Amino acid sequence: MLLQGCSLLPKKDAAKDSPAPALVRSGDAAATSTDEGAKEGEKRGGRDAFTVDVRGPAAVREYLALHLDIQRYRTLDDLGATEISRLMVAAEANARELLGTLGYFTPTLTLELNETPASTKAPREIVITVQPGELTRVSTVQISYGGQIASDPTAEAQRDSIRTAWALRAGQPFTQQGWDNAKNTALRSLTAKRFPTGSIEVSRAEVDADRQEVRLSVRYQSGPAYRFGPLVLRGVERYDADGARRIAQLPTGTDYDQQKLLDAQQRLASSGYYDSVFLTLDTESGTPLAAPVIAQLREAPMQKVVLGAGFTTDNGPRLSIDHIHNRLPLLGWRAVSRLSVDRDIKSLGTEWNAIPDDTGWRWFAGAELKSETSGSYVVDSGRVRSGRNKSSGHIDRSYFLQYDYAQNRGTNAPPSASAVTANWGWTGRYFDDNAAPTRGYGLALELAAGYTLTGEQVPFTRTYARWLGVLPLGFANGRDAATLARRSRFQLRAEAGAVSAKESAQIPSTLMFLTGGDTTVRGYSYRQIGTVRSDGQIVAGRYLGVMSLEWQRPFVYNDKLTEWESTVFVDAGAVADKPGELKPKVGVGVGARWRSPVGPVQADLAYGVDTKKFRLHFRLGFTF
Repeated sequence: MLLQGCSLLPKKDAAKDSPAPALVRSGDAAATSTDEGAKEGEKRGGRDAFTVDVRGPAAVREYLALHLDIQRYRTLDDLGATEISRLMVAAEANARELLGTLGYFTPTLTLELNETPASTKAPREIVITVQPGELTRVSTVQISYGGQIASDPTAEAQRDSIRTAWALRAGQPFTQQGWDNAKNTALRSLTAKRFPTGSIEVSRAEVDADRQEVRLSVRYQSGPAYRFGPLVLRGVERYDADGARRIAQLPTGTDYDQQKLLDAQQRLASSGYYDSVFLTLDTESGTPLAAPVIAQLREAPMQKVVLGAGFTTDNGPRLSIDHIHNRLPLLGWRAVSRLSVDRDIKSLGTEWNAIPDDTGWRWFAGAELKSETSGSYVVDSGRVRSGRNKSSGHIDRSYFLQYDYAQNRGTNAPPSASAVTANWGWTGRYFDDNAAPTRGYGLALELAAGYTLTGEQVPFTRTYARWLGVLPLGFANGRDAATLARRSRFQLRAEAGAVSAKESAQIPSTLMFLTGGDTTVRGYSYRQIGTVRSDGQIVAGRYLGVMSLEWQRPFVYNDKLTEWESTVFVDAGAVADKPGELKPKVGVGVGARWRSPVGPVQADLAYGVDTKKFRLHFRLGFTF
C-alpha cells in the first residue's frame, strides 16, 4: 500500500510548485491551491490532468467545488487513470466529511470518470453527483458550568444571559460553523465579565444520522472571579502618572468588565497625551480579587504641528493647520489651536483642557474668531467661553459661561449684536457602535439663559435638542451578528430649537438657527434654509425644526454580506422667527454607504423640492 501511495507523489520538477498530499480543512487554503494550480497550468501551456464537475443543489455544490481536496491534484501532469481512480475514492470520503459540516450526514454520492479527449481543459472529467439528503437539526442543547460561576449565586444573571443568547437552538439546522460560532460567542460572554480566564472544558455534538438529529452539550470552566486592582503604568516619562489614572477612570475594586477596560483604554488613547495605549488585566499575579491592570503607553511629544487638507460638498476644499501643546506653561493644561480655511468659512480658534479630577470633571476654556457665509450674508463673529465638562461612559455633560459677538456684512445686513449666556449641555449615546451604528439612539440637549449687550439689554433663553434613532426592520432567522447585520433599518433624525426674547432684542446670529447641507437637510446648500425677509434675503431665525427619515439596506452579493449599503431618504427643515411661520423645505434622494477601513463613507444624491435642483452630498465618518 505504501508503494502504491508513492505513485501519487509529484515528480521532482513538479514538487517545487505542488504541495504534498495533505488534508486541507481551510476553505481559503483550498481555494488558494486551486488558483495557484491554474496559474501553473497557464505557465506550462498544457491541459490539466482532469476537471471536477460537482452537480447537486446550489447549497452544497459551490461549497464542495471550492473545498474538495481532489482539486489540489488536477494540475499534476503525470497522473494516469489508475491514480485518478484512487483519488476519487478519497474524494468520496472527503465529500461526506464536508457535507457533514453543513449538517448533511446521509448523502448519496455518485462519482464518474469520463474521458474528454476533445476538451481544451483536460483529457478527463470527474463528475460528482450529490443528493445531500435530509438536513440534520438540533434536538437538544445542554449548557453546564464548572468553577466559581457554577456555585456563586451572584453569577445567576450571567449564566441565564449566556443561555438566553445561545445562537444554535433546538429545531435549527446544524452546521459545524454554527456550532463553533455558538460555543465561541457564549465563551466571549463568559469572559467579558468577572471571569476573564474562562474556557470550554468539554463540548460534544452527538449525531443520530437515522433520525437526522444532533444533541449538543458544552461545559464551560469559569475559573475564579476577578476584580480590578491598581493601574500599573509602563512607559511614563513626560506626563504625570496620577493624571493618567484620572484620565483612565478605571473602576478599581469593582468586578472585572471587559467593556470598562476598553472604555478606560479609549479615554487614555483619545486624551492626546499618548500615541499608543494598550490595557491588559494581569491574570498571572495570583490576586484575582485585586488583579493589576497593566497599561503599556507610548507618550506623544510635548508639542506638534499637524497640517491638513480636505474637501466637503458643503464648503469645498479645506486647508488647516493645528498646533498642539500638551502642557501649557504655568497652567499645565492641554491646548489645541487651529487655523482653518475653506470656501465659505475662515476660522481661528483655541481650546484648552485641564486633566480631569477624581470625579471625572475638568475645567476648559476656549476662544474662536470666524468669518462665514450664513444665509445671504457674511458673518464675522467671535466667541469666548469657559466652564467644566465630563465624559463618563456614553454620556457627556457640560456647563459654562459664554460671550458671543456677531457682525453681519452685506447690503441691508442685520445689525451687529453681542450677548453673554450661561449654558448647560447633555449628550447621551446609546448606539451599538458609535462609529457606524446599526441600532440604538442618541439624544442631545442644550439650554442657555443670557442677556443681550448691544442695543436694548434684555434677557433671553435658548433651547436646542436633537435626536437620532436607528431601528432594525423585520425578523432575523438567527441571533448571530452576521445574520443581524443583514437586516435593513430605518434611521430617524429630529432637531428642534427656539430662542425666546422680545422682538426688539438684538441677539447674535451665531446663537440663532440656519439649516441645510450634508448633515441636516440634503438637497440644499450649507445653511441655505433660514428666515426669508421681505426683500428675499435669508437670515438666521429664532425657531428651527428638522425631520429626516432614511431607509438603509445592506448589500448582499452571492449570499455574502458586503461593505456596501444603499439608502433612500426624505429630509425636511424649516427656520422662522415665529413658530406659525415654519414652512418646511423638502429634500429627497438616494445614496450609498461604504464601510471603509477609516470609517463610513457616505454619498447622497438629493433633489431639493423647493430649489428644483439636484445636489451631491459626500462626507466621511459618523458623529453625534
